[in-house]
Amino acid sequence: QVQLVESGGGLVQAGGSLRLSCAASGRTFGSYAMGWFRQAPGKEREFVAAINWSGSNTYYAGSVKVRFTISRDNAKNTVYLQIDSLKPEDTAVYYCAAAHSSNWLGSVGYWGQGTQVTVSS
Repeated sequence: QVQLVESGGGLVQAGGSLRLSCAASGRTFGSYAMGWFRQAPGKEREFVAAINWSGSNTYYAGSVKVRFTISRDNAKNTVYLQIDSLKPEDTAVYYCAAAHSSNWLGSVGYWGQGTQVTVSS
C-alpha cells in the first residue's frame, strides 16, 4: 500500500512558476515509478509526466515537455513537478500517481488526492 500527499498548488499569474511536491509513504519509495496527471474542469484526467524508480528516465506529454520537469528525491520519499511559464490552460487539479513497477509502464497503482493549480491571465 502507498499513500500519496500532494502540496504546492495555488493561484499563480501567467508566466509564473510552481513546484508541486508529492510525499509518499508505505512501500519503499525507491522501488516504484511515479507520475503526475492533471484534470481540468470538464475534461478527462491526462498524463503529464513520469519518472522511473531511480530518476534516470523521465517521460512527458508532448504539450508540456518544454515547461515541466519531473524529479524525485528517494531519500525524502518525494517526487516533484516543476512548472515554468505557467499558462491559463495549465489550470487543473494535479494528481500524483505511483506505479506498481519500478519503470513507468503507463499504469497507476495509487493516486494522491490532488492539488489545485489555478493560473490567472
